[in-house]
Amino acid sequence: MLGYENLVTWVIVGGVSGWLAGLIVEGYGFGLLGNIAIGFLGAVVASFGVSLLDIHIQTTLGNILAVTAGAVALLTVAGLLRRATRAGS
Repeated sequence: MLGYENLVTWVIVGGVSGWLAGLIVEGYGFGLLGNIAIGFLGAVVASFGVSLLDIHIQTTLGNILAVTAGAVALLTVAGLLRRATRAGS
């Protein structure tokens, strides 16, 4: 079960990671709540990637980096899809 402390950690890591991803992939910031959501989705992408690569992350900084990488990948794909839909119309 997800305790209160874990939930706060997830929100902080998600927010920081979403914010960092928004800085890395310029022009795709979504505000605080949007960045937290992107961070959560980045966590899903990152957890799939690290399990696929059999990587074990033990630190908060490592988690932030992994989730940020997942969020960057997610924002990059969203940007490509946005461009493709604009070019098609």
